[in-house]
Amino acid sequence: MNRRALTLGALAVSGALALTACGSDDTGKSNTDATTSSNSAIKCDNAKGQLQASGSSAQKNAIDAWVKAYTASCKGVQINYNPTGSGAGVTAFTQGQTAFAGSDSPLKPEEVTASKKACGGSQAIDLPMVGGPIAIGFHLSGVDSLTLDAATLAKIFDGKITKWDDEAIAKLNPSAKLPSTKIQAFHRSDESGTTDNFTKYLKAVAPSDWKYSGGKAWQAKGGQSAQGSSGLAQQVKQTEGAISYFELSYAADGISTVDLKTGAATPVKASVENATKAISTAKVAGTGKDLSLSLNYKPTEEGAYPLTLVTYEIVCEKGNKADTLPATKSFLTYIASEDGQKLLTDAKYAPIPDEIISKVRTTISSLS
Repeated sequence: MNRRALTLGALAVSGALALTACGSDDTGKSNTDATTSSNSAIKCDNAKGQLQASGSSAQKNAIDAWVKAYTASCKGVQINYNPTGSGAGVTAFTQGQTAFAGSDSPLKPEEVTASKKACGGSQAIDLPMVGGPIAIGFHLSGVDSLTLDAATLAKIFDGKITKWDDEAIAKLNPSAKLPSTKIQAFHRSDESGTTDNFTKYLKAVAPSDWKYSGGKAWQAKGGQSAQGSSGLAQQVKQTEGAISYFELSYAADGISTVDLKTGAATPVKASVENATKAISTAKVAGTGKDLSLSLNYKPTEEGAYPLTLVTYEIVCEKGNKADTLPATKSFLTYIASEDGQKLLTDAKYAPIPDEIISKVRTTISSLS
């Protein structure tokens, strides 16, 4: 079971992070508050040492914001997060190479089974920490606003619609001057939870136009590929006629994003607020301490943006390594705190709803 019984538990955080975080200030004083940060939300709790982690690239900007705040308070911990993509991150974790992993999709049954070796006979669990919209970014000269629906997106990314002035696109955008430019559709080259969530949306809303089973690996034929969300955003930014999918924070540098036509009266913009409306309808699907969510890809509320993802922090329920427990718990306790979640909006992510994040906090305190 536990490799070493401790009262400090560990949680996993995903995101894209190659930064230095911090631990406690050693002032040489004996008072009990010596390891409490200047930010009351951050308790360093004698955290020290180095944490290795990898996985989802979706959370990079959220993790950057968290680490900046954490490093301002703690100085004894170094956190090295390699944004290899959700699939590679989960694999590294189940092989015992990392203290925690990040994935934009909950663990599959076979991944839970594989985690038992790394968790000393226990198993890994999913802890939702970051929500947000998956934006559909595009680059089309003369067109700043564009509305698409799930069926049209499915046909674009399956190579069935190849020109920007196609009748299906024109029908959804009657006032736009659409050129006959060739569509350059980009998808992830690495296994990605963002891909998984994007294709789950297509499969749920347009099943007759998206025939693929889905998953972290891209399955449709054709198109072009790039590594990570940052790679896709860069391709859209520099390629005329390009379209791709990535977290909204990657569209910050002037990339235009698609409004999605849903069952609501008005097409919905990709925004943190609109994603929060959709995520608030999610249900906890996991059992025990696993808090994986079932997302609603067909919200009926006005302004609810249906193409969302939740990034999970993956960690052993029990059997965490004794040398990384204090630092991991210190950092994860902070990011699940009210103050930590508040930073998400500025980074263009959606905080996890209160009723769910409160369960995450409880689980953090019980990990061992």
